[in-house]
Formats: sequence, C-alpha cells, structure tokens
Amino acid sequence: MLDANLKTQLQSYMERITQPFEMVASLDDGDKSRELSELLRDIEAMSDKITLREDGDDERRPSFSLNRVDGDISLRFAGIPMGHEFTSLVLALLQVGGHPPKVSDEVIEQVQALQGDFRFETYFSLSCQNCPDVVQALNLMAVLNPNIKHVAIDGALFQDEVDQRQVMAVPSVFLNGEEFGQGRMGLEEILAKLDTGAAERDAEKLNAKEAFDVLVVGGGPAGAASAIYAARKGIRTGVAAERFGGQVLDTMAIENFISVKETEGPKLATALEQHVRDYDVDIMNLQRAQQLIPAASEGGLHEVRFASGASLKTKTLILATGARWREVNVPGEKEYRGRGVAYCPHCDGPLFKGKSVAVIGGGNSGVEAAIDLAGIVEHVTLLEFDTKLRADAVLQKKLHSLANVTVHVNAQTTEITGDGTKVNGLLYKDRDSGEEHRVELAGVFVQIGLVPNTDWLKGTVELSRHGEIITDARGETSIPGIYAAGDVTTVPYKQIVIAMGEGAKAALSAFDHLIRTSVSDAA
Repeated sequence: MLDANLKTQLQSYMERITQPFEMVASLDDGDKSRELSELLRDIEAMSDKITLREDGDDERRPSFSLNRVDGDISLRFAGIPMGHEFTSLVLALLQVGGHPPKVSDEVIEQVQALQGDFRFETYFSLSCQNCPDVVQALNLMAVLNPNIKHVAIDGALFQDEVDQRQVMAVPSVFLNGEEFGQGRMGLEEILAKLDTGAAERDAEKLNAKEAFDVLVVGGGPAGAASAIYAARKGIRTGVAAERFGGQVLDTMAIENFISVKETEGPKLATALEQHVRDYDVDIMNLQRAQQLIPAASEGGLHEVRFASGASLKTKTLILATGARWREVNVPGEKEYRGRGVAYCPHCDGPLFKGKSVAVIGGGNSGVEAAIDLAGIVEHVTLLEFDTKLRADAVLQKKLHSLANVTVHVNAQTTEITGDGTKVNGLLYKDRDSGEEHRVELAGVFVQIGLVPNTDWLKGTVELSRHGEIITDARGETSIPGIYAAGDVTTVPYKQIVIAMGEGAKAALSAFDHLIRTSVSDAA
C-alpha cells in the first residue's frame, strides 16, 4: 500500500510514539477493505506500541478507529486516508500515541474544558486541500477531550450517505446529526463556535493591548512579508487576520514561486505562519476588520475596529486584506451555495462523480476547472460571457480535445435553479440572439476572478473604480502612515511573489515613516 519513500518517512514518525494503542478495523470483502487492511498492517509493523485488530463492527466499511489502551478516545477514519489526508493520519497516530500536539497550552485547556456531548462527522474528499485542517482539528479535540467523538468520512466511498445527507461541498461537518459548518475551519474557529464566550474574552484581551508601531491587517503572503520585515527592524509589530494564509489556503498547485519548483497553498500558508512566528510578532487570528478610523492628526494613532468587538491602535498601518472569489450575482447563487454552487473544483468535484456540472468562466482558472472536472463527472458545460475564451492556448487545446465538455461563449448566466434543497439547473442567454437556454445539471462551479476585500474601507482611503486601494510607488495610500500591499491594491498582476515583494516594501516604507515622524517630533 505504501511505497518505499512513504514507509521510510512514516517509520521515522512512528519512533516518536510513547503510549500503546490499537487500530480496530471494520472491513468487508471489497477491494477498498483489502487496501485498508494492507495499509494498517504496514503501520502495525512500524511500532511495537501499535496493535491491529480486524474484528470491528462499525457499520461504515472500510473504516478503522484508533483506541488508546488506557484512555477514552473516539477517533475514526471511514475510508483510506491517503492523498491530502495522509498527514491527518500521521498526526492522529502520533497524538493518540502520546506525542504532544503543536498548539498552545491555552488552546489545549480550552478544548479540555468543553462540557457536553459532541459527536462530529466530517465528510472529505482526498483531493480537497481544505479538508485536512478540519479533520486534524477535530481529531485532536477527540484526543484531548473524551466528550468529543469524531469520524472522518471519505465521501467518494460512501456516496449513498453523501446523497442522503445532501452533502455537496467539502469539508462538511455535522455535530450530533445536525449541520455544523462547511469549508475550511481551523481549531480556533471550531472552538469559537463551540465556546460562545471565547470571542468576547479575546476581544477584551485585544482591547487591552498597547498601540503597535506597525499593525498589519491580513495574513496572506503580503501580510506575512510585511510582518517579517517590520519585526526585523525591532519595532512592535502585530498581525490581525481573519484567517492566516488568506486566499493561498484555497490554491491547489503553485509552480511559479521562485526557487520552489512546486508546492501547494496550504503548505505555503503553514510555512508563512511559521516564519512569522519565528519573530516577535503578535498574531491575532479570527479577526475580521470592520472599520478604519484614521489618525486625527499627523503623528497620531490609527484605529482598526473588528467584528469581534475588538479595537487596535497603531502608529502605522499596512492593509493586506487580499481578495475573494467574485460572485456571478444571479438568482440562486447565494441560495444554493454549498448545495450545488461551488468555487473549488479540486475540493468539491469528487462529490459530483457521474453527474453533469457547469463551469462559469473562460479564463485560466475556469478552463483548468473544466479540464479537471471532465475526468470525474459525466459532462461539463463551460459558459463564457466574452466572445472567446481567455485561457492560455495550451489549456484551450486540451479543453477542446475532451469529448464530455461543451463550450458556450457569448453566454450570460441569468439564473441558477434548484428544487429547494439543491441545484438542478442553470439558465443562460445567448448575447448575440437573445435566446434563452436551460441546462439540466447538479452543480455549478464559479470561476470568474477576484474582488478586493475593501468594503470596510469605503470613505477612508482612496479606492479605484474596481474597489482596489490606490497606492504610490512606496505602497502608501491616500492617508499618511497607512500603506497597502498585495491583491487588495491597484498593483497589477495578482501573484504570490509580487504580493510578498509589495508587503516587504510597505513594511520598509512604514519603518521609514516612523523614523521621519520621530525625528520631526524630536525637532
């Protein structure tokens, strides 16, 4: 089941196990059960502290649980956790085996203090880069607190269950049989939903903080670079982010980041956060900026207020809030989001196996999505508003070679329809003839670009007609002492490497501003 390289890597991890535990498999006569049995036997052979039983009676087959011999842990994988979930398997083995998790003591205490009965079920797909964060967070919670139970379910292997529960996006989490959440969630986010007083406590802590020399709002590549460059100057630096990593977390393959041949978004996001934490930077996660109050006079303090009720003040400010997926803004899109309307073909594509779907958008992302989906679903209809596709020629050539893809250009999507619970079709208009058409399908993937996260800044810094923050050559906005970097600005070419460079420049400019301001005050 495991190749030589994976076995070598896994063997080194298994040496860190300090407490005995058993793996209990529930199997049937199918091929997947045989694959799982082979995987678990490979793992058992790597440590004398691991034993394997294959007499489990769980109704989901193939599946297996991890049970500490002297403890009360309820943690199960339904399926074979390879692909993006292989890391989740490794971490679960280590944590059940007594290896300490890399989270703060404060977070551990918060998990252990949760009271009640929490039965979590997470549906994932092996191609989903967002799913491991959720699976790993809930697995850890199940290890730390006996009141918490978790089973991670490969939706592709349990299609009947997925259809019955109408799971049309991953990760999808159920708590005690009821929908709990969809999409990427980290441990802190899950805790915030369970521990209703946590947000208020965090806001109180933030309100008590002294003013920063540099406050960065946003935790993507631009924000991370800004924080590192500022902290290296030895000044008081803080980062407030809605989710550290930003849009990079939703990026699958990265092959143009100079000096790194290839990587994946979540891996890069983790590396960014770790690099920032290597410096004396105050990281404040789960903070969505809501209002900017610029300094009343030069040399005064800028204030940023957050949705949590927290407020932070700073001498200089760097805005790096990035961008989000652009919406089609047609009837049915919001109503059926997560119920057939999706924005990540890598994550949610496997849930539409054997069904018909549409992709809206004819740029690189749209055509790449259609190509990927064509290998999974029965049929793909690609709709492009323009008179021609805008994707690279090599992608268009590949797209047109696929027998199960239909392309409509000059097509305006007018409505996404459903039966009240899930998507069942799409309406579009031929912009030449005005004729309207209907396509029967089960899913719609929207791939039409990005929109900057600047709604909260209207009426403060100067914005372009597209909503981007206007900056000068030094990254400064229309307000002295406030800088901006990354996809949220007018700087062309929204690329990770460019965002990082702009973030570094904004931090250097902010430091220069602080020096000049302090010299002026002294004079």
